[in-house]
Amino acid sequence: MKSKNKTGPNIGIHAKELSVVYQRIRAILDSARAGVARTVNTTQVVANWLVGRELVEEQQQGAQRADYGRSLLEGISRKLRSDFGSGYSVDNLEWFRAFYLGYPHLLESANSDAARRNSTPFPIIDAAGHISEALRRNSASAGILHTLRGELDKPGIAQAWKPGRLSPNLCWTHYRTFLRADRPDARAFYEIESIKNNWSARELERQINSLLFDRLAKSRDKAGLMKLATKGQEIATPTDVFKDPVVIEFLGLPESHRLVESDLEQALINNLQAFLLELGKGFAFVSRQERITLDGDHFYIDLVFYHTVLKCYVLIDLKVGKLTHSDLGQMQLYANFFDQERRTEGDNPTLGLILCTDKNDAVVKYLLGPDQSKKIFTSRYKLHLPTEAELATELKRELKELR
Repeated sequence: MKSKNKTGPNIGIHAKELSVVYQRIRAILDSARAGVARTVNTTQVVANWLVGRELVEEQQQGAQRADYGRSLLEGISRKLRSDFGSGYSVDNLEWFRAFYLGYPHLLESANSDAARRNSTPFPIIDAAGHISEALRRNSASAGILHTLRGELDKPGIAQAWKPGRLSPNLCWTHYRTFLRADRPDARAFYEIESIKNNWSARELERQINSLLFDRLAKSRDKAGLMKLATKGQEIATPTDVFKDPVVIEFLGLPESHRLVESDLEQALINNLQAFLLELGKGFAFVSRQERITLDGDHFYIDLVFYHTVLKCYVLIDLKVGKLTHSDLGQMQLYANFFDQERRTEGDNPTLGLILCTDKNDAVVKYLLGPDQSKKIFTSRYKLHLPTEAELATELKRELKELR
């Protein structure tokens, strides 16, 4: 028995040390695995870009006949599929061509303009991570691509990145999805936001399909558009947070007059992660059906959030019909109550958002006035993904009403 008492603590200490060492080793291996995945992604992106460049330059040199480009792709596709598998169909080669044409400066560093004017040949990888023509002659070299990956991880390179240049945080599926945004400012915006928010390729596709850039851009002037395209979405004021319309196609709810607010609220709660993604950065869920009582009368706020960037509560009220003036008055009541009863030191004034199927912007403008319109916001919600034409029509209607 005495022997067990002596060895018991030692066994406990040993197990504790083993756990600590194991966690350190696991962290190393997890980091290495993530690094390998990023290296593979970057290598694939570079290889696809280089293949696209070869195809474009060859077609430019030899395209005397209209069918030359297609026959070249078909011939190369047959050989590549024989050597490397099914990933090199004609359609994929077309994507590689489009990738090179859409990103002609992909492998240039953001600081390489002066170097590009210098006629002296570059080494394979210079101090800024710029790839020379030597890479074209030996693009299959794993050592070159490994060196590229190492250069991109240097702090100076990360800080120098700008849209249109290679990022190790983006995979081939990201870049292929970016090509669907044919406007340079929109494409740049989605690149920035993908990196800032660590969007998966699936999340990126959803944001492009929901026309996130257009919804944010429609209320901005020319300077605001330029800022979106160069810095992405930056939140400094409440107007930077809310978008109109709000797209909630992920709920899978049909457009129906039978839809009731409780069903809409429950669907949003069931898809809270997707709803937070649609609301944007900074939103933290607090509660649903928050009850407030005033002299025996009970009121219920559909959804309560806290915005971690603006440091304030955000109250959301759901309406399945057209917005009315009483809806606005009710939200003013909720916001004023939170300001007086729930705000603590460090909190900014409470914001309110009413989601509705339709609204009269002129009524909203004159009922809220210039002061309340900085605190109370209204947005239409869409149960399907709007087309660009639908969004343009809606914007024209809003401008007409405001005039």
